[in-house]
Amino acid sequence: RHGFSTRKSLGQHFLISRRVLDAIMAACALDDGAPVLEIGPGVGTLTRALAEAGARVTAVEVDPRAVAVLAETVGAFPTVQVVPQDILAVDLPALLGEECWTVAGNLPYYITTPVIEAMLGAAARIRRMVFLVQREVADRLQAPPGGKDYGSLSVFVQTFAEVARVTRVPRGAFLPPPTVESAVVRLALRPEPQVPPVLQPVFFRTVRAAFGQRRKMLENALANGGILGGDRAAVADALAAARLAGRRRGETLHLAEFRTLAEEIARRT
Repeated sequence: RHGFSTRKSLGQHFLISRRVLDAIMAACALDDGAPVLEIGPGVGTLTRALAEAGARVTAVEVDPRAVAVLAETVGAFPTVQVVPQDILAVDLPALLGEECWTVAGNLPYYITTPVIEAMLGAAARIRRMVFLVQREVADRLQAPPGGKDYGSLSVFVQTFAEVARVTRVPRGAFLPPPTVESAVVRLALRPEPQVPPVLQPVFFRTVRAAFGQRRKMLENALANGGILGGDRAAVADALAAARLAGRRRGETLHLAEFRTLAEEIARRT
């Protein structure tokens, strides 16, 4: 009726599995009247379920064709507000206000990382996030140190949230089916991040440098990444003060070790 067809350029793969929908709703653990920010509602499958569960839904949708469909599928719910914008262009502080939100959505694969980073930037106003993401991204989000999936995204997310995989999602759970498997993940925001705000700029610069050349030894990776102005002697001194061997690789460091190292680097900055 709407002449709607999915667009690959927007990463549109719409959920058609009731089992997965129920898993997402259970992970959201909503109280009646709870505010929910939904990212990329598409044609409104999750939106409708959230509204029927009593949530107050703000659904941000970039595709004007989908916005027209949403007027039919969820327009009858007074607790649903559709915002026709790109989620990465939204003024999040203004949108979230002073309430504490649940964030949910079937994230297009090509914007998954920037969306998660943007949401964590507003962590003080978010209680939990439940996302349908590519399985490889789910692996990275919850990866422990020492493996190929552990990287700067792992450290960044785990600084702010406890990550749990809710369920794996086969390709057939979508229309049209994507070429990859997916997973539902739940990010429960910590009451306080594991790194204090004043240290976070140095901490995340350090983490990015450590993983920027992940096969190099930590001392070389940090110096090449411009930490302490690229002064290798200063980097070596900071590593020694943090009781970290410069021959280690960044992928072996636990979050607490990165924090200790960032503290030493901050003292020398």
